[in-house]
Amino acid sequence: MGDARHGGQVLVDQLKLHGVRRVFSVPGESFLAALDGLYDSGIDNIVCRHEGGASMMAEAHGKLTGQPGILFVTRGPGAANAAAGLHVAQQDSTPMIAFVGQVARGHKDREAFQEVDFQSFFNPLVKWSAEVRETARLPEYLARAWNVALAGRPGPVVLSLPEDMLSARVEVPDIPPARPVPPPDHASFAQTVLERLRKAARPLVVVGGSGWSAGTARNLRTFAETMDLPVAAAFRRQDYMDNRHDSYIGNLGVGMNPALARRLTEADVVLALGTRLGDTDTGGYTLMNPQAPNPGQTLIHVHSGPEELGRVHRAEMAVAAPAADILADLAAHAAPLANSRGWTSEARADYEVWQSPQPSPGTLRQEDIVLWLSENLPEDTIITNGAGNYAAWLHRYFRFKRFGTQLAPTSGTMGYGLPAAIAAKLEHPDRTVVCMAGDGCLQMSVNELGTAAQHGVAVIVIVLNNGCYGTIRAHQERSYPGRVSGTDLFVPDLPVLAQAHGGWGRTITRSEDFPTAFAQARTAGKLAILDLHVDAQALLPSMTLDQARAIGRERQRRADAGNLEE
Repeated sequence: MGDARHGGQVLVDQLKLHGVRRVFSVPGESFLAALDGLYDSGIDNIVCRHEGGASMMAEAHGKLTGQPGILFVTRGPGAANAAAGLHVAQQDSTPMIAFVGQVARGHKDREAFQEVDFQSFFNPLVKWSAEVRETARLPEYLARAWNVALAGRPGPVVLSLPEDMLSARVEVPDIPPARPVPPPDHASFAQTVLERLRKAARPLVVVGGSGWSAGTARNLRTFAETMDLPVAAAFRRQDYMDNRHDSYIGNLGVGMNPALARRLTEADVVLALGTRLGDTDTGGYTLMNPQAPNPGQTLIHVHSGPEELGRVHRAEMAVAAPAADILADLAAHAAPLANSRGWTSEARADYEVWQSPQPSPGTLRQEDIVLWLSENLPEDTIITNGAGNYAAWLHRYFRFKRFGTQLAPTSGTMGYGLPAAIAAKLEHPDRTVVCMAGDGCLQMSVNELGTAAQHGVAVIVIVLNNGCYGTIRAHQERSYPGRVSGTDLFVPDLPVLAQAHGGWGRTITRSEDFPTAFAQARTAGKLAILDLHVDAQALLPSMTLDQARAIGRERQRRADAGNLEE
């Protein structure tokens, strides 16, 4: 079997066998042996400032590569901090493996320093959580964790590593990666789907989920183009199809085009490829009600996780398979229709109308910024964002041109944009990477500017700064108009903060100054922050703060009138 190795070396050797090139971590004394194994492994260890940022970087790496993002954090508070990124991975179906240091085996169940029962803590949050109690079984556990993270519906796995188990020495053979299993033949299923779509008067293809690739996106284009089908992207999966294509009709989710929402309800056949059709994509299950399906509507559901089929929506046809496999068959067997569909061209026209910019208040208008970026950035630019009303402008006005250019959490997690941008730039140093963030969103993970500086990551951060938590303010004004509580926000001098990290920064207050400032940020060749001061009235692309407050007061007036009548 060879020389004895400590558990940390065994673990790292297994990661190397699986092709791991980069891990993300915040160091802890509970996994010193693993850090020692990484020392001369050739694996890049990206040392982060906070476990939440590290876990989001690992998740973003998994999104970009299709392979599990790898995270190392320590026990107790380290693991608790990492939970945010694991939640993103679970809801976004991203493969990820988190290694968490643990107290020595002889100290278990005594509430030792930073002791947590990680299986109980993480089980509701991830696909699988386990503790490795025997050093010799590390290769076995790693092989299983890798397979679980990728199998069916991909997702996160947590392995806790007792400190003494990890430092113990053992002679054990490595386990090579499992060979890929050939996909089953779905040609007959694809033929049936094509026949249903050929006969449909109002078909709609909805794409989402994980496990996609540039090749899958090309097959989607071929399939939709040949069959003249309208394609809608699920929430924050807008890069699955070139938004300039005539078959692309927009994205579902927060701030969706009302005309697209109507088409989802009116479609007679909905082909869902990879998406779960969750509450965000279906308007809180109102556009597709699981309890009362739309009459006359056929749902054809393709999802890699068999447990997802029938879990919420009842489909007339369903298959447990990656969308990539089914799309390969659909593209290969699709045949042109005798006549073009007016339904598709009308849906595309709705999208074009929705793309017409609605003027926002103030001298710096977010629609101007996003439209300029859409028209001027290289097509392979990677755009990242977290959560906040600022993202509504990005979703509405930016046209994604290539697969793998959108990194955003479908779970609506604040603080995601900066860590994701760092992971993206590390993976693709030759491509432009732009993080879009609100002032509140950025401050959730602003400490990762130190990570960017340490590793020489030249991301461009565009901050939409309105001095408040905009999404919550919008809800607040509509529910409790004028009673502002907990949503005002202090924002530091962000350009100075960039300079303190060895970067470049500038404050911008007018739309016309943005192109020059962005060019300077790119030329700087280092971490850059563009601090865009946005009018607080610009709450949403189609709603000002005063309008939201007026809606809230009208609701309040009606409620008060109803109470008086009673």
